[in-house]
Amino acid sequence: MRPEKASVVSDLSEKLTRSPFLLVTDYQRMKVDQFGELRNRLAPARAEMRVVKNSFLKRAMADTGMPDVADKLIGQTAIVLGESDVAPVAKILKAFAAEFKIATLKVGVVDKALLSTAEVEALAELPSREILLSQLLGLLLAPATRLVRVLNEPASAFARVLKAREEKGGAAPAPSAAAPAAEAKKEEPSEPKQEQASAPESAPAPEAATGEAPTETQS
Repeated sequence: MRPEKASVVSDLSEKLTRSPFLLVTDYQRMKVDQFGELRNRLAPARAEMRVVKNSFLKRAMADTGMPDVADKLIGQTAIVLGESDVAPVAKILKAFAAEFKIATLKVGVVDKALLSTAEVEALAELPSREILLSQLLGLLLAPATRLVRVLNEPASAFARVLKAREEKGGAAPAPSAAAPAAEAKKEEPSEPKQEQASAPESAPAPEAATGEAPTETQS
């Protein structure tokens, strides 16, 4: 292989090694402005698209231990490489192909595992890696959060009781149901006792007898 071709293959091999995925598309019938549009859409996802010769790509894939996809490398080929998650990149490619009816996906390789077109399109329906990690973290923390809430519930209830007491001015708790009954029993007037029959009053003592009848006054 000529030095210039070997240099191209070496550079391509290095890019394949750094990228966690490789998406192979057919860029036939793509115009220059459409190619530029697709590149601009891929940039925010930290992905790039470049045109390569099939022979160079086959050699570079073999050198980096990727699966043999020689039967898919037919016609005009463009590859998409990236530095991050494949899901948003696959989403961009799928949306672009549906909008412009071009850039058909040929095959995909993720972590050196061969994926069919349908499997790559399925990846396009997944949330991004960051969202998936966030959802996973939420699932892992959910039981712990519930446990902390259960453990804190008695203390929270006690704090609410103390606060309610404080807002009421620290009033003493209402007497129990048994207390009013006792009070009522205590205050209930007792029936008057039946008065003992008193002895009948004795007649006035007769005046002391003088022994003489009263005499008439003489005129």
